[in-house]
Amino acid sequence: MEQDETMLGAGVSRRVMALRLATGLAQGGLLYWLYQADRGGWWPAGAPYVMTPLLMACALLPAMLISAMGHMAPKKVAQWMLVAVGVVLIMALHAVSREAGLAPGAGELAKGAFTSIPGPMMVFGAVFMYIAHSLVMAGAADKRRIASYDTYFELAWKLAVQLKFSAFFVGALWLVLLMGSGLFAMVKLGFLKQMMEESWFVVPVICFAWSCAMHITDVRPAIVRGIRSLLLVLLSWILPVAALIVSGFLCALPFTGLDALWATRHATSLLLAADAVLIVLINAAFQNGQAKAALVVRVSARVAALLILPLTAIAVYALGLRVHDYGWTSDRVIAAACLVVASCYAAGYAWAAHRYETWLCPIAKVNVATAFVVLAVLLALFTPIADPARLSVNNQLARLEKGRTKAAQFDFHYLRFEGQRYGQEALTRLAQQATGPDAALIRELAAKALKETNRWNGGQQLAPVSIADNVKVWPATARLPASFVAQKWSPMEDQAVPLCLMSRGSPCDALVLDVDGDGKPEVMLFNTGRYSPAPLYAERADGKWVTVGHLDASGSECVPLIEKLKAGQYALVAPRMQALEVAGQVLQFQSEFGADDCKLIKAAK
Repeated sequence: MEQDETMLGAGVSRRVMALRLATGLAQGGLLYWLYQADRGGWWPAGAPYVMTPLLMACALLPAMLISAMGHMAPKKVAQWMLVAVGVVLIMALHAVSREAGLAPGAGELAKGAFTSIPGPMMVFGAVFMYIAHSLVMAGAADKRRIASYDTYFELAWKLAVQLKFSAFFVGALWLVLLMGSGLFAMVKLGFLKQMMEESWFVVPVICFAWSCAMHITDVRPAIVRGIRSLLLVLLSWILPVAALIVSGFLCALPFTGLDALWATRHATSLLLAADAVLIVLINAAFQNGQAKAALVVRVSARVAALLILPLTAIAVYALGLRVHDYGWTSDRVIAAACLVVASCYAAGYAWAAHRYETWLCPIAKVNVATAFVVLAVLLALFTPIADPARLSVNNQLARLEKGRTKAAQFDFHYLRFEGQRYGQEALTRLAQQATGPDAALIRELAAKALKETNRWNGGQQLAPVSIADNVKVWPATARLPASFVAQKWSPMEDQAVPLCLMSRGSPCDALVLDVDGDGKPEVMLFNTGRYSPAPLYAERADGKWVTVGHLDASGSECVPLIEKLKAGQYALVAPRMQALEVAGQVLQFQSEFGADDCKLIKAAK
């Protein structure tokens, strides 16, 4: 390995450098063409089965190609790129397929490939390619299928540092260009600023700069190794703190019980995060198995290796409880996949920690084996094998059919907006169901879910039977105006509409008062949310009620004044300071309040 790195430091040919820079330019040109096609509606923008694979390939593969140049024989590079293209193609086609046929509002790809490709697919696709590329490069360096752990360690960390510093290089270059545009703008030359706003300049420059940075970091392995060593040493000294905290947490559980943990409703994700932190810090201390670590770090690494097992066991139990009570969802399927990986680390690291004659050396084998497990899990999740949406929809339907979930409590909204194509097809079948328990109710709710277009209302029933059911008027003798109660409130028309005007089970309070003295009542709502101001509504000439002002009465210091408002202990008075009228616009001064005062601010009408 050292011989190979020496060759890289001094003997990377100008031809390889030219090929790397040309790859960056080609990537920039292809991405620019796809971006313009997406904006202009040209081919292949209207063909998602072509557009999405092309976009994913252009985003993920060039960095791998640049990294492989000069380190692998051209034939092997071509073979590896063909395999990588095949994997990207499978993932991308599946991503398009799972969203094909979705009705408007459910997140279909038709709205544009650049904004519709799922972020998790791009992120985890990049993770898949990073792991696979590191394994392939290490095998090529050692000229065998399974390389030595030292080679895996060197190449994986080298690639990670390259990617991080390439991103830093691009960001630094862009800051310099921004500075330059500002300097030219001061002398009335705006050409650079205009260029930086054009996609034909932005996309190729970023890609070219990225390829330059990848090449520079590749031919300076000593610098990369120094940065890596410094980072790992610093991280290793965090390990004793992490091990102490996790040990304290586990020791406290017998006294506190698990109920408090379950009450968080995200216990599994927290425990998985703790697993990930310990795994990263253990490997920072272990490095390639030959690093010399202080005694406290070595002891902490062995203790931490044992702690991962109980953390993972509790996480498995937590997820099992949620699945038993509520069934599988996409998030729970992904959590289960993460737990499969965590279980491999937990069992392997516990085995390594029990071998006292070695410095955790067996975790080298565990890391390599688990890397292949990660690849298998990611490939399953992002292909039809274990698509989280498909598995969760099938499970939820099975619970409905077996009666474990009643039709009235079944989450049709989840199928509509989280079930992808599988959920849409399931809702269509349920909307036509003619037999079985609660068939009529299932048909009604499924048909209603198919018509939903707002995925963010959580399936809540909008337009309550009566606003009076939610809004309590103060004083008790007052009544809401009939037109206010009859109005159909919609978040699409006014994003500030409180839930108590749209959704059952969302209470709030109201005052009916004549703020402007015109003889017509206004309505002020308060207690609409923990951090929400109190909106003031007035009726327009066309009969529609709209927001005309607000009181900032959301803090805890305002509670005593709110109680006085409920009791009717208030009066409408003229402001202490007159307003300024400038060019027909009224500007109202706002008073300065002390630190202990409740700031009640009324917006100018």
